[in-house]
Amino acid sequence: MRIVVALGGNALLRRGEPMTADNQRANIRIATEQIAKIHPGNELVIAHGNGPQVGLLSLQAAAYTQVSPYPLDVLGAETEGMIGYIIEQELGNLLDFEVPFATLLTQVEVDAKDPAFKNPTKPIGPVYSKAEAEKLAAEKGWAIAPDGDKYRRVVASPRPKRIFEIRPIKWLLEKSSIVICAGGGGIPTMYGEDGKLRGIEAVIDKDLCSSLLASQLEADLLVIATDVNAAFIDYGKPTQKAIGQAHPDEMEKLGFAAGSMGPKVQAACEFARKTGKTAVIGSLSDIEAIVQGSAGTRISTAKPGITYL
Repeated sequence: MRIVVALGGNALLRRGEPMTADNQRANIRIATEQIAKIHPGNELVIAHGNGPQVGLLSLQAAAYTQVSPYPLDVLGAETEGMIGYIIEQELGNLLDFEVPFATLLTQVEVDAKDPAFKNPTKPIGPVYSKAEAEKLAAEKGWAIAPDGDKYRRVVASPRPKRIFEIRPIKWLLEKSSIVICAGGGGIPTMYGEDGKLRGIEAVIDKDLCSSLLASQLEADLLVIATDVNAAFIDYGKPTQKAIGQAHPDEMEKLGFAAGSMGPKVQAACEFARKTGKTAVIGSLSDIEAIVQGSAGTRISTAKPGITYL
C-alpha cells in the first residue's frame, strides 16, 4: 500500500510538556517505532504538524530585537528541516541502513483572497492562561482563542491549492524512498500581482494539506495521527463516545470544533470522498494497529451510517 501518515504537531510536542528538543525527539521516537513496523511492503510518505514548533521559533525570534522577526513562511521552512531531520534520524536508526530517506521543503500555494486571512483560527505556540494570553495579545497584536481550558495564539490558515513539489515526491517514491514532506502544511506561498511567487504570513493546516497530498499521490490510506485514540463526540464530558467507523456525511453532521478536531475530520472526509479510499484518525502510538484496521476512527464511503466503539 501507499500510505500517507500525518503526524500532529501537538502529538510531537504534547500539551503541557516543556517545548524542548529532547521532548520532541522522545515523541518522534514513539511515532517512528510505529512507522518502522508498517514499512515492510508499503510505500510511506510522512507529513507532520508544526504549530507548537513554529510558535516557539516565533517567540524566540521576537526576543532578539535588533532585527525584525522572520515571517511565518520562513519559520515554517525552518520547522520542516528541523522536524524532518529528527524523523529521518530516529526512523533510520530502526530500519535497514539501505532504506533511503528524503526530507523535502514543500511550497504550497494559497489564495490571497482566502477568507481565512480575515478570520484566524490556527493555533500556534504554547498554551497560556487566559490572563497571560490577553496580556500577550495586547502587547504583540496577536489574535488568541480558547484551546481546551487554556488559550493560544491563532493565525490565518488558508486552504492549500497546489503542492509545487508533487512531482519530485512521486519520483522519490518510485525509487523506494521514505519521503518526509508538506511539514506544517507546507510553506504558504502565493503569486503577487507581478506574477512572482512569494511567502505569506500564515500557517496552512497540516491535515488539509496531507489530504490533498494523499489524493494527488493516489494513496491507499491516509493516517491522521494525533494525541487522542479516536474522534469523539462530547469529548471531555461524561457522555463522550469514540467513533469507530463513519461515512463522511455522518461525520460532517457532528460539527467538530475548527480549532481542534474539525480540520482532521474535514481532511479525512475530503480524502474519502475524492478517492473512495479510507482515512483514519487515531493516536500516534497506535499507527501499526490503525494500518491493520484495529484502531482509530475509520472514515470511508464504503458503508453508510456511523458506529461507536
